[in-house]
Amino acid sequence: MDFIQTVIWAFVALGVLVSFHEFGHFLVARLCGVRVLRFSVGFGRRLLSRYDRHGTEFTISAIPLGGYVKMLDEREGTVPQDQLHQAFNRKSVWARIAIAAAGPVANFLLAIVLFWAVFMGGTAGPVPIVQSVAPGSIAARAGLEAGQEIIAIDGEETPTWQALNWRLANRLGDTGTIEFSVRYPDSDLEYHMAADIDRWLAGREVPDPLGEVGLELWTPPITMTLSQVTPNSAADRAGLRAGDEILATDGREFDGWDSWTQYVRARAGKEMQVEVVRGGERLLLPVTPEEVTLDSGERVGRIGVLPVAESWPEERVRTYHYGVAGAFAKGLQETWDKTLFTLNSLKKLIFGQLSTKNLSGPITIAKVAGTSAEAGWQSFLSLLALLSISLGVLNLLPIPVLDGGHLLYYGIEAIKGSPVSERVQMIGMQVGMALVLCIMGLALYNDILRL
Repeated sequence: MDFIQTVIWAFVALGVLVSFHEFGHFLVARLCGVRVLRFSVGFGRRLLSRYDRHGTEFTISAIPLGGYVKMLDEREGTVPQDQLHQAFNRKSVWARIAIAAAGPVANFLLAIVLFWAVFMGGTAGPVPIVQSVAPGSIAARAGLEAGQEIIAIDGEETPTWQALNWRLANRLGDTGTIEFSVRYPDSDLEYHMAADIDRWLAGREVPDPLGEVGLELWTPPITMTLSQVTPNSAADRAGLRAGDEILATDGREFDGWDSWTQYVRARAGKEMQVEVVRGGERLLLPVTPEEVTLDSGERVGRIGVLPVAESWPEERVRTYHYGVAGAFAKGLQETWDKTLFTLNSLKKLIFGQLSTKNLSGPITIAKVAGTSAEAGWQSFLSLLALLSISLGVLNLLPIPVLDGGHLLYYGIEAIKGSPVSERVQMIGMQVGMALVLCIMGLALYNDILRL
């Protein structure tokens, strides 16, 4: 069922993004007087099809990895004399530029609307307060201490964990200085401290900016009481139940959930005697952790339980509510920020500051779409907005076969007063297609490795 839900949410995400992108082309083409022959979501064999009163065929095709708008064009076939004025190639260069740019613009507009909806519902996030600093880390070299609240990175505010992570992610692959602005509890005094970085995490496959900078942020204490026992897990078979409080294991008491978890992870396949209290009664249950292999290849023990965590204090969570205008302004700002982040990440990929293993394809998108949908509508809409921005930016790259490649040709035509030669366009198309296929192949290869 989880697999089916993941596939469904992936199709929903891709369908929405592709439909809006192609609708941008379609709408502006119609406004410019171009006859649209087909509007397709997906490629390949047509599954569903219908015609509107203008003779445009709307289809859903078998391969849901994109879409296209087919317009009347003399370069693709004979056009009747009475329809020449509706042909794409007969339109002015400025009309063709508008049509080509409309797809990416539609993606940016969609992102603004989606973020607007997210912010209309209000947002909340934990305050980034330092729990501990790893010795010798970047944070330690800068002088950060436990108990400080991180209020900004490089002058950019970080009111929540999410904001802090985004600001740190912006520095991946950079060389220079990273500046932290902090303050102590119940104090308005701000302290600014910095540390040098040199190609920070450049080439790292799955960078963890927060962990790699050496910070552990404050979270509510985790109790030794179980909140959940996974069905058919080692813990379930041993008789552990939600609500059990762990007192000791193999006669040893632990000072917290993390230390107990490390003990369990180190005992794969070895029986443990777990002492719990249930309803005032002490029980001693034999549990044998199952051996599992992590993504890193490490083999660890797991029994299948989750703990009860204390609730977050109100003063440690920031909640924001926006009106209609405020949410729209925030949506604009978020779209702009994420667009700059995407462009910066592309630049770093090109110059080797980020590993190409960070490229993701349809499998990763499907998994993330399913996970975000389970997390709630705001999480899913935020993901859609991010994907829409990525689609808009990627399509504006000056690569033939992409919208950006067409815009490049039309821009040259506008400057020199005549179209780029058919031969040059054909060579560019072949090179662009090869480049796009290589990028897609690499992204899919990365997806398969992650499985």
